[in-house]
Amino acid sequence: MLDNKKLKEVENRVKQHISDGSIKSKERKEHVDFFLTNAQDSLQSAKLLLDVSTNEKLQEATGYLNFNGFLWVINASYYSMFYMVRALLDNSGIKLKSDLSVHGLAFDALVYYFYITGRLQKSLIELFIEAKDEAADLLGKETADELIANYFYEKRKRAKLTYEIGELAMQNKARTSVQRAEQFNREIKRIIESSIEN
Repeated sequence: MLDNKKLKEVENRVKQHISDGSIKSKERKEHVDFFLTNAQDSLQSAKLLLDVSTNEKLQEATGYLNFNGFLWVINASYYSMFYMVRALLDNSGIKLKSDLSVHGLAFDALVYYFYITGRLQKSLIELFIEAKDEAADLLGKETADELIANYFYEKRKRAKLTYEIGELAMQNKARTSVQRAEQFNREIKRIIESSIEN
């Protein structure tokens, strides 16, 4: 998880990214709908790949016998979360520009602007209060921690499974990826929608 040392490292990287122009504040929300659509499309792709990978009748109907798309389920699940983070950042007036990995930049910006500052936690707590959850404060903090951990975990898992030769994606890892992406996207979309209403 993100201990104080890692949070400080993220904070220092973001300050450097702001200084070099990789992270900028802007007035216009230019691409929120684009990123939301990509997040939804990526999640639907992950679900479809999981369905085809686990359903023999669907494999027969589509002509993809013995199809195994678990690696791409994990990849598409991660991308749905990545695009949702980009939607949240864009909706908040944060623009990312990178010649290197925009994935790491997006993660650092999410942690810096929403987790360290408490903005992500506050929004989640408000959702739980509305749901009349008696443990809203504690659960909100745990949920914020879980969202950040899930995003970070899926980012690392995607890189590991995509770039390490010989590593096979397991069906349960693919299912977990879809579940994490669904939860993450649902919560972030609520945050975006509540900021639009206000």
